[in-house]
Amino acid sequence: MAIAAPQPRVLADAIPTAWVRNIALVVGAAAFVALCAQIAIPLPFTPVPLTLQTFAVVLSAGVLGSWRGAAAMLLYAIVGSLGAPIFFLGSSGFGGVTFGYVIGFIVGAWVVGRIAERGATRTFWRAVGLMVIGNVIVYVFGTTWLAVSLQWDAATAITMGVLPFLVGDAIKILVAAGLLPAAWRLVRKADPTA
Repeated sequence: MAIAAPQPRVLADAIPTAWVRNIALVVGAAAFVALCAQIAIPLPFTPVPLTLQTFAVVLSAGVLGSWRGAAAMLLYAIVGSLGAPIFFLGSSGFGGVTFGYVIGFIVGAWVVGRIAERGATRTFWRAVGLMVIGNVIVYVFGTTWLAVSLQWDAATAITMGVLPFLVGDAIKILVAAGLLPAAWRLVRKADPTA
């Protein structure tokens, strides 16, 4: 005798839970990056502020994987480009001298997520390497855009768009790389098969 699946009682019951979870994760990660963008310190010698965005990007991508991580950063870029005040310190709009970093978030999230899918977030040192790769990708896109926007040579773009942030990014990388293996330990405690 076959047991019939219960019929949906309301429309929300007909929505597959995996899609709801994925949408919530993507929106949540985009919101996390937007929140971290508001924790910013403008630096007087460069148009690039010190923020927690790269921390949020690499951590989110390490948790979400490639397509959800990239989708979250794409959502962040689109919503901010359309005028929502979610870029650093409430700024918004397409373009601007720091928009290359936002593009780098998308590419970096996909790469970090793809490598994370192969187990790179389960140990501290592998997670550190993963986070370094993500930051380098963000820097490449950000400084290239910065150089083109301001007509700077490569040395000036690196001096203004990378060097002032290396120490802070190293700290953010260490924190993010520590959080991911710790989260995996909690997951394994709850489910030893994970």
